[in-house]
Amino acid sequence: MSRDVVILACAVSAGVHAALAPEHAPFFPAAVVLIVLAVGLARSPAPLLVDGAIVVLGGLIVAYALAATSGIPLIHRDSEPVTNLALATKAIEALGLLAALELKGG
Repeated sequence: MSRDVVILACAVSAGVHAALAPEHAPFFPAAVVLIVLAVGLARSPAPLLVDGAIVVLGGLIVAYALAATSGIPLIHRDSEPVTNLALATKAIEALGLLAALELKGG
């Protein structure tokens, strides 16, 4: 079950970031990595893929927290407005992160 949650979180996050591509262009590489992780995890729960999901999902949550409060120098200088879509996406990413941590632990 945890693996399915991680796969779904990676796929949803990738889809949202890809759909918002012009305004989220700096985060497009993360969306590509999330797609690769989702496909890879669907085939095998390899520890490297689980670690990748932890790093990317956690990184996106931290990046959004910075973007929404103070901006991110050189990438996203202005603070981003907090929207329902953003909060829903971060909630899904957080669930995926927790599931990945569970997979890693046991």
